[in-house]
Amino acid sequence: MSDATSPRSDEDITVVHLMRHGEVANPDGILYGRLPGYHLSDLGRRMADRVAEHLSGRDVTHVVASPLERAQETAEPIAKAHGLGLATDERLIEADNIFQGKTFGVGDGALRKPGNWKHLVNPFRPSWGEPYVDQVVRMMSALSAAKDKARGHEAVVVSHQLPIWIVRSYVERRRLWHDPRRRQCTLASLTTFTYQGDRIVSVGYTEPARDLVPPHLLAGAKPVKGQDKAFGA
Repeated sequence: MSDATSPRSDEDITVVHLMRHGEVANPDGILYGRLPGYHLSDLGRRMADRVAEHLSGRDVTHVVASPLERAQETAEPIAKAHGLGLATDERLIEADNIFQGKTFGVGDGALRKPGNWKHLVNPFRPSWGEPYVDQVVRMMSALSAAKDKARGHEAVVVSHQLPIWIVRSYVERRRLWHDPRRRQCTLASLTTFTYQGDRIVSVGYTEPARDLVPPHLLAGAKPVKGQDKAFGA
């Protein structure tokens, strides 16, 4: 397939699968955010392979990922399964976070230090990281670019939990501030946007690797002692 954008039509149906990466090797429980050097675990690679198999019969003509290693490694088997090169889009990167590089959880880590409490004063913006509205702008732009590359076909776009949930919330007209424990965006999940022309007409959600996801990391799961930290997504 040519790398050129497909001809435009207001009647084209284009499907963009926005995927969260697989599990990351992170034994120290660090909120890794945008830090380099965090790769998929062995389980995370199995998750990526599972989704590649799930999508193998789909009409995927474009695969693009965040520049972070965990997203690139998740996208690689999908691109390979379709005989495609893997593109990179900086707009798909993880949200910036003031607590990056620290452990972060209730009762331990960064929240035990009063000096950090000032960063928690505004959950609506939020005060601890990249504004939600900025995430919406860059993610909508990245989705639109992927849609244009795959017009009339399907694209796979690999990103991170928070930006995925925020752009979905925007499209579905929900408030952007939220309880992180309630995000419907499990590891290796697909949030699928269907476009008619340039307009999003539906949003779907599937978890092809659900049986591989540790139970405490599923959306809505009750916290487990020692396993409730937000390490990054």
